[in-house]
Amino acid sequence: MPPRPRFDRRAPVRELPNINERIKYPQLRVVDSDGKQLGVIDRIKALEIATQRELDLVLVSEKANPPVCRIMDYGKYKFEQEKKAKEARKKSHQTEVKEVKMRYKIDKHDYDVRIGQAVRFLKSGDKVKCTVIFRGREIQHSNLAETLLLKMANDLEEQSEVQQKPKREGRNMIMFLSPRKTPLIKKEGEKKDI
Repeated sequence: MPPRPRFDRRAPVRELPNINERIKYPQLRVVDSDGKQLGVIDRIKALEIATQRELDLVLVSEKANPPVCRIMDYGKYKFEQEKKAKEARKKSHQTEVKEVKMRYKIDKHDYDVRIGQAVRFLKSGDKVKCTVIFRGREIQHSNLAETLLLKMANDLEEQSEVQQKPKREGRNMIMFLSPRKTPLIKKEGEKKDI
């Protein structure tokens, strides 16, 4: 008995598109390359029309009754679809969560640096996770860490909105900020808290 062929289960199985002779339905609703309906005709006649025009018969909708096919240049169609997908990937921005870490007894200059980092992250469209780290007995001063995070949210209110209020997680206190979609309009004479 000959050995069985080995298949790599990790390799993706490429499904061949239903075009030309691969279409097995006897009756098809055919649409011309201009978008004009040719009506319901049998598969062999549709293939003849496609070869006369030097184009391909492509199955568009398999679930319709009868299935819908279109006469088109499949190579050009595939190229256009890949081009559109590439443009969509280029325009879409994956939102990431960037982190800004500090201690509750941070110096003013270091605090300003963290604010600058957060502003840069928010302007690029990313969410910001503000983390205050406790070491040893510092965990007793969680109220000071919460005050610091609220001050940070107040300082960044023009660029961001609080997605999650300050909350303790283990030996850290965290708060999430997300970029503001609409600009904040401040009233005259309004002064900041804290």
